[in-house]
Amino acid sequence: MRARQLLAVAVLTVLLAGCSEDPGPEPRASDVATVARDQVKDGGTLRWAVEAVPATLNVFQPEATADSELLTEALLPHLFRWDDHARPTADPDYLAAAESTPAGQRPQTVTYRLNPKAVWTDGTPITAADFIAQWHALGEAADPAYRTDRPAGYAAIAAVTQGADAREVKVAFKQSYAGWRTLFSPLYPAAASATPAAFNQPLTNAPSAGPFTVKTYDRAGGRATVVRNPRWWGDPAKAEAIDFLATPAAKRLDALDQGTLDIAALTDAVDHATPAAQTNAAPPDAAAVAEASAQALRRAEALPGLKLHRAVAPAFAQLTLNGTRGPLADPAVRRAVARAVDRQRVAEAAVDPLGLTPVPLGHHLLMAGQDGYQDNSSAAGGASAAELLDQAGWHRGGAARTKDGKELALGLLIPEGSAGARRAADALTAGLAEAGITLRPQAVPAESFLKDHLATGEYDLALFSWPAGQDATGAATRYGKPRPGPDGLPVIGRNYARTGSEEIDQLIAQADAELDPAARRALLQEADARIWQVAHSVPLYQRPDLVAVRTEVANAGAFGFATPRFQDLGLRRG
Repeated sequence: MRARQLLAVAVLTVLLAGCSEDPGPEPRASDVATVARDQVKDGGTLRWAVEAVPATLNVFQPEATADSELLTEALLPHLFRWDDHARPTADPDYLAAAESTPAGQRPQTVTYRLNPKAVWTDGTPITAADFIAQWHALGEAADPAYRTDRPAGYAAIAAVTQGADAREVKVAFKQSYAGWRTLFSPLYPAAASATPAAFNQPLTNAPSAGPFTVKTYDRAGGRATVVRNPRWWGDPAKAEAIDFLATPAAKRLDALDQGTLDIAALTDAVDHATPAAQTNAAPPDAAAVAEASAQALRRAEALPGLKLHRAVAPAFAQLTLNGTRGPLADPAVRRAVARAVDRQRVAEAAVDPLGLTPVPLGHHLLMAGQDGYQDNSSAAGGASAAELLDQAGWHRGGAARTKDGKELALGLLIPEGSAGARRAADALTAGLAEAGITLRPQAVPAESFLKDHLATGEYDLALFSWPAGQDATGAATRYGKPRPGPDGLPVIGRNYARTGSEEIDQLIAQADAELDPAARRALLQEADARIWQVAHSVPLYQRPDLVAVRTEVANAGAFGFATPRFQDLGLRRG
């Protein structure tokens, strides 16, 4: 059986080698002010902007935000560190060893050997009990009273047990899981997961086990202060404290200019800059939005005593095609739309004004620089948009194509107030017009974009961004074929395109369960090729990440996929 699987993978690799394109230049994966530890002062407080002090530090609760994730990097165990190309390395502060049974051996069992020095701030050792409690809260058989969206991977676990002693953990899987390195990160103390009542409460004061621990947590006042963990066993934190300060995007440039922040992400501050002359009477026009964004960027670049770091974020912009609506219900029309999109043109429009090299994205499952990335867009076929539309009966008699007297016109949802989305929409509109397809962009407020349009199917095309995972496991939630629910209606999950195939589902499932790296890469290429062929969506570009850092601050910036090493952050010597 294993030999047949490997033979099939080899065949897929050969097939895809013929249709993949030259990967071309890679976007900048990270931009960090890297300084050796011995050149960083001991002491001092860093001031880091967050959108808001999060309601919870439990990243598995529905109320968790990206700021929850950020704070846990400083406070809680993450078993693996990831570099800017999303390559994992076991973190020796937490793991003495971590080994999985080899590919082909069933069942898969992962053995963690914990660092014997690792303890929670209340003095309790980190042990197998913490892993067991977390699995009981997140696994497939968990009590439904636990309020969580069941993160990917935990359902594949059959059992979590103590090994030779309390510092050894055995995780046995029901089916192999290639993304096992993403599990139990962050890790919470057993008491925080022991019961639904404990798990569901807002988590702000549980014991931590990182280089920092919480000193104050003031949501109303907009400040969470973390200080050196006196029980930390690793390299001591250079900074004495970090203040995470609630500073909405619109106020960050002023705060930096006034000297009240040291580190601040500015992508939204630039992209959603408000035109000076805006009134409440009507939304600003595209020219005013573009000019406001350009002014905000120039200001960010000129802030005294600060450097603007630029890289691509672990997120990507995608054009999603609603396969159940109007002309897009015809696969040939969807393929024509996908073929008509000039991804380079769109990337240049969205990214180039922000000072980053515009690199179009050619993969739905992997980002440029990740292991196995290649541009598979040519898997969609060689027929032009014009040929596909002619075959589908949409003929050109003027600027736009028509069929049975109806113009081929499609609505395009874009996020309201985003200069980058407007530039991308303009590029898409111009490109599709060349194929005889009329686009009608519609700017929609963030609060209704998902619930009133994506979730309900009330749209034709939608331009929005997805976060990119450190590996491709869990892709079935976005690309899995919708299945009938108990009421007979399709359950779409996060597959807002509402299209898919049995083959895509099987390939993603096989890739998620494949432990051999080469075989897994080949399965991911084939799955991606099939997603291109059903014209589910068009990946466009990786989102820019702009981060302002005060020049005396060391080891901060635009991290990309990389894990920040909080114990190395601080102020430069000299």
